[in-house]
Amino acid sequence: MKNLLTRRSIRKYANRPVDNSLLDRLLEHAARTQTMGNLQLYSVVVTRSQEMKQRLAPAHFNQPMVTQAPVVLTICADFNRTTQWALNRKAQPGYDNMLSFMNASIDALLYTQTLCNLMDEEGLGYCYLGTTVYMPQTIIDVLELPRLVMPVATLTVGWPDESPSLSDRLPFDSFVHKETYHDYTAADIDKFYAYKESLQENKQFVLENQKETLAQVFTDVRYTRKDNEVLSATLIDTLRRQGFLE
Repeated sequence: MKNLLTRRSIRKYANRPVDNSLLDRLLEHAARTQTMGNLQLYSVVVTRSQEMKQRLAPAHFNQPMVTQAPVVLTICADFNRTTQWALNRKAQPGYDNMLSFMNASIDALLYTQTLCNLMDEEGLGYCYLGTTVYMPQTIIDVLELPRLVMPVATLTVGWPDESPSLSDRLPFDSFVHKETYHDYTAADIDKFYAYKESLQENKQFVLENQKETLAQVFTDVRYTRKDNEVLSATLIDTLRRQGFLE
């Protein structure tokens, strides 16, 4: 539990390569994670060349770690391989739909988390990039992903060259519900978010963005309705292009 409880996102990496045999072993061992029907509905594209990392960078808003990390892993929801298997075995696949995308995404994200845990054990640093689903078409084009393959997660990987502070987490009672879901009262919200809102860096965050509350920073600056709607439309369009939606 020590590694998990001290887990940090690493965005700066030492000038030290990640050995192929080590990475391959972790990628292979992560495949023991749970998967729907034992189908392993995921694929991983390993990017090491600087040219390819530079081509991927715009899809991740040119965050420096994309080009600075020794390795970039793009984990994809993949129903192409299973579909090809079916077609080559006199079976008729029916996986060009939203449910199949959800199942493959769950498989891919479970695999991703297992891989992260294994990398923690080896002392590797990594950063999970949520930007993967913001501009997926760029990633699809660069990595030449076929129909029924959709990028859902990206990890930059390397040996840590920083030791950032642990990020805050909400208390146990804020997310664990016993027997049924218990909705939140105003008093609950005050209690559960008190620590997060009291942190000096978050208070500074509010001041810098000229807002009244931390929640306003998230709704008005970081994750706005306008951006969410635009990126949702992009995601839906890409899912359609990749064959998961009509």
